[in-house]
Amino acid sequence: MTEVPLKLTAKDFRSDQEVRWCPGCGDFAILSAIQSFMPELGIPRERITFVSGIGCSSRFPYYLNTYGMHSIHGRAPAIATGLAVSRPDLSVWVVSGDGDALSIGGNHLIHALRRNVNIKILMFNNRIYGLTKGQCSPTSEFGKVTKSTPVGSRDTPFNPIAVALGAEASFVARTIDSDRKHLHSVLRAAAAHQGSAFIEIYQNCAIFNDGAFDVLKDPASRDSVLVRLEHGKPITFGATGEKCVVREPRGFGLEVADTASVPRSEIIVHDETVPGPAYAFTLSRLSDQDLSNTPIGVFRRVGRPTYESMVQEQNSVARTSATDTAPDNLLTELLHTGNTWTIR
Repeated sequence: MTEVPLKLTAKDFRSDQEVRWCPGCGDFAILSAIQSFMPELGIPRERITFVSGIGCSSRFPYYLNTYGMHSIHGRAPAIATGLAVSRPDLSVWVVSGDGDALSIGGNHLIHALRRNVNIKILMFNNRIYGLTKGQCSPTSEFGKVTKSTPVGSRDTPFNPIAVALGAEASFVARTIDSDRKHLHSVLRAAAAHQGSAFIEIYQNCAIFNDGAFDVLKDPASRDSVLVRLEHGKPITFGATGEKCVVREPRGFGLEVADTASVPRSEIIVHDETVPGPAYAFTLSRLSDQDLSNTPIGVFRRVGRPTYESMVQEQNSVARTSATDTAPDNLLTELLHTGNTWTIR
C-alpha cells in the first residue's frame, strides 16, 4: 500500500487561542512565519513539540496546534533534552527570549548545545526584558538606560552567536523577525540538521525597545550593514557589493574592506562546514553594538553524534542479556556490584 504524503497548511498549525502580544511586537511575525513553515516538515502535528520557558516569546506553545509545554524560567532546554532523549521520534523545538535563555537559563542552554541534543532552539533577542516591563537584559547594549539601569548599564552584553559557538553548538544561525523569506531558509536548514540547532532571531519590542533593529530593516540602510552569509559564496555586501570581508592583516580575525581595494582571491568565501568553531566565531565578532556589519544566515553547520543516539546506544548495551556471545552485561554488572544478597 502506497503511503499518502501528509498535506498540512499553515491553518492546521493555528490553535484556537487568542494571540496576545502588544501591538507591533515582532513575535507576531515570527509566529506567522513558523506556522507557515511547519507544513514543510511533513510531520504529523502530534509528533511536533514546542517547549518554552518564561517571557513574552514563551506564549508560543498556546498558539501552535501541536503538543507543547510552557515550562519553567530558563529550564526549557533541560525539559526538551529529556523529551528528545526519551522520544527520539519527535521533532522538538525550544522557544526562548534573551533573558530567559542567557540569564537564568544560561547554564541549561550551553549544556544542551555542548551535548548536541537533537532540539532546535529559537532565541528571540529584543535586547530588553519585555514581560517584566523594560529592564536591562543580558544582550542590552553597554550604557543602555532602562528601568533597572537608570544611569546606564555597566554590563558588557553577551553576543549570543559567540556564546553558542563557545558551547560547541553544531548548528548556529541568525535571522530577523520581519524577513520571512530569510527566516524560512534558516528554519529549513535547522530542521534538516541532526543535532542541536541554535537560531538567534532579532525581534522588535514595540513597547520597551522599539526600533532596536531598524538599521537592519530600513531600505535606506540595510544593504550597507547586513552581511548575508551564503555557503560557498564570497562574503560581499552593500547595495552594489562594494564591501567585503577579508582577513585582518595583523591578528587572527576578520574585517570589512572595500571590495575594489583588495584582490578577489583575498575575499573570504563562506564555509559553514569548517570543523572547528574559530572561523564562525570571528564572523560573529564582525558586528558591534551599533549593528554595523551584522552577519545573518548560517554561521556553522557540522555533523557529530547526537546526545540521544549515544544514550540509546549505551542503554542497548546495558540491556543486553549476558550470554556466551555477549558476556558484558553492563546493567547486570552494575546491579551486582558491591554487597548483594539473594532472598529465597
